[in-house]
Amino acid sequence: MTEYGLRVGRAELGSAGPITFGPAGILFLADNAAATVFAVDVADPGSRPAGSDPFDLADVDARVGSLLGADASDVAIRDLAVHPDSGNIYLSVQRGHGESAQAVLVRIDRADASISDVPLTDVPVASVAIADAPAPDDERVDVTLPLGDEGEEITVGAKTIRVLRRPIRTSTVTDMAYVDGSLLVAGLSNEEFSSKLRRIPFPFTDAAGAAGNSLEIYHVSHDKWETAAPIRTFVPYDGGRAILASYTCTPVVHFPLAELAPGTRTVGRTVAELGAMNQPLDMVSIVQGGEEYLLVANTSHGLIKIAGRDIDAQAPLTDHARGLGVPRETADLQGITKLANLDDEHVLALQTDPDGRRHLRSLKAASL
Repeated sequence: MTEYGLRVGRAELGSAGPITFGPAGILFLADNAAATVFAVDVADPGSRPAGSDPFDLADVDARVGSLLGADASDVAIRDLAVHPDSGNIYLSVQRGHGESAQAVLVRIDRADASISDVPLTDVPVASVAIADAPAPDDERVDVTLPLGDEGEEITVGAKTIRVLRRPIRTSTVTDMAYVDGSLLVAGLSNEEFSSKLRRIPFPFTDAAGAAGNSLEIYHVSHDKWETAAPIRTFVPYDGGRAILASYTCTPVVHFPLAELAPGTRTVGRTVAELGAMNQPLDMVSIVQGGEEYLLVANTSHGLIKIAGRDIDAQAPLTDHARGLGVPRETADLQGITKLANLDDEHVLALQTDPDGRRHLRSLKAASL
């Protein structure tokens, strides 16, 4: 057994989901099909390059497909994460569609852009089951705004959009982050108030010590309080003392972690609304001039930037008439679906171009 409770074994993934790094370069991988989170020592072979050089890789979907023996159209990149020591890039990938789809973990070497699949057999691994996960036969559905041509078209006012309705089991884990000895896991539960934020101690030796909160937010564009909408993406904020979370249609909500009493229903402070019929895709925080800023990738606008000082000063939005909340800037950066902090000077973005090709691009944080 390793320092963090990992034993040599297998992480048998039934589905590709969110990933994030924890201590000692251990990677957490969520498998919603099994309602399980794995912790894996990926034995990263690299060392971080000196300095803060950007990293760009064109046609990453085609390159990953070539490795896996698949067309780019059969490669779905579910998430990305950057190794904290080496700077190498990890992708949570689904190869194929439907029941034959396979979950694969892929590594991209930052030094030479070589791509390899990461072994998940005979590796140090631990796992924890999500005890309150929705059952596989739970008839409730989670409605999302897909990026492609999945789902059905609906018309709302003068706008036609696509919506995808999937069993809520598939949203057991929607995002994760490691903060101060705990893995924060957002998603849906089997409870009536299904939106949930879980705090799972790591190592996973004390699964009984896991704590969770049902979440309630005021949804500005819907003009109502909600407990069933899941967090789509979140990021630790204020040195890990809080998180900033975003939801479909698109509230941004502040949750102070110290105030989350285990087992309670927690009301977040809605600080912004980024537009109806919009969905957040990913978020990171950056520092400019000693101040923290939030970056939000989304389906309807360019990359949105919000100052932390405005978030801190914003009174809770509890009334549709009170407006959109904090000021924000929108950069003309379209097609960004995933974000990760590459180093102190760059943000790594997975970006889809107008032809549908996907690329990894470095964005200079000081210029955003």
